[in-house]
Amino acid sequence: MAEQPQPISPVKNFFAGGFGGVCLVFVGHPLDTIKVRLQTQPKPQPGQPPLYSGTFDCFRKTLVGEGVRVLYRGMAAPIIGVTPMFAVCFFGFGLGKKLQQRTPDDVLTYPQLFAAGMLSGVFTTVIMAPGERIKCLLQIQAATGETKYSGSLDCAKQLYREAGIRGVYKGTVLTLMRDVPASGMYFMTYEWLKNILTPEGKSVSDLSAPRILFAGGLAGIFNWAVAIPPDVLKSRFQTAPPGKYPNGFRDVLRELIREEGVASLYKGFTAVMIRAFPANAACFLGFEVAMKFLNWIAPGL
Repeated sequence: MAEQPQPISPVKNFFAGGFGGVCLVFVGHPLDTIKVRLQTQPKPQPGQPPLYSGTFDCFRKTLVGEGVRVLYRGMAAPIIGVTPMFAVCFFGFGLGKKLQQRTPDDVLTYPQLFAAGMLSGVFTTVIMAPGERIKCLLQIQAATGETKYSGSLDCAKQLYREAGIRGVYKGTVLTLMRDVPASGMYFMTYEWLKNILTPEGKSVSDLSAPRILFAGGLAGIFNWAVAIPPDVLKSRFQTAPPGKYPNGFRDVLRELIREEGVASLYKGFTAVMIRAFPANAACFLGFEVAMKFLNWIAPGL
C-alpha cells in the first residue's frame, strides 16, 4: 500500500508540476534531439551504411557537424508547452488520486495510483501533441539539408496554413497511445520507489534529495520502457510528408516491421534511457522542492 502523508491538492500539483517540467526539459532536451534523429533517419540504400550507426555516432556527428546549439534546437516548443503540460500532468495525477479517495485519509493502492497516472496522460495530450509535432519537425530539418521552418512559431503557422488544426495535431492518437499507459507506470513507479526508499519510522515527505533523484530517475526509465514503441511510431508519423500514411499508425507499423523488423520499434532506445534518468530525476526533484515551498507559503491550499 502507498502512504499518503497529507491531503492531496491538485492545485499545488499543478504549480509544482510545471516547475518540475521545466527542470526536465533543460536536462533532457539534447538527448531527445538525438532520439528523434535516430528514429526518423532514412532507410539506407542497398550496400550503404545508415546515416547514424547508433546513439554515440549520432551525437558525435551532430556535435562535430552542427555544434552544441543544434542539440537544443526545437527546445522553445517544449519549454513553452512544458510548463502547462507538466502542470496539467501533475494536476491530472492529483485529481485522479483525489477522485479515488472516499476520505482525505484514504491510502491508495498501487493499481489506483496507476489509474491516476493514466488520467494524467489523457490530460496532457491536448498540449503535448502539437508541441511534439513542432519539436520533431525542427529536430530533423537540419539533417535533411533544408531549412523550411525558422523556429517554433513559424513551424506552427506553416502547419496551420497547410492543413489547419488537424495539421498541428497530427499524431494525437499515437501521443495518447504512448502517454496514457506510460504515465500510469511513471507515477506508480515513483510512488512505489519513494515508499521503498523511506527509512523505517520516517515519513515519505522527509525523503532526502538523492533518494528523490534516484526514485524519479528510475520512474523515468520505467515510463520510457513502456513508451518507446508508440513513440517511434509517433515520430515517424508526425514527420512524414502529407498523405504518406493514409491509415495512420497502422501504415507506419506495417512499414517499419516489413522493412526494418520488430527491433525498429526500439530505435533510439539507448538515447532515451540515457536521457530518462537525469531528466526525470530533475523533474521530480523540482516537483518536490516546489511542493514543499507551496506547502510552506500556502498550507491550506
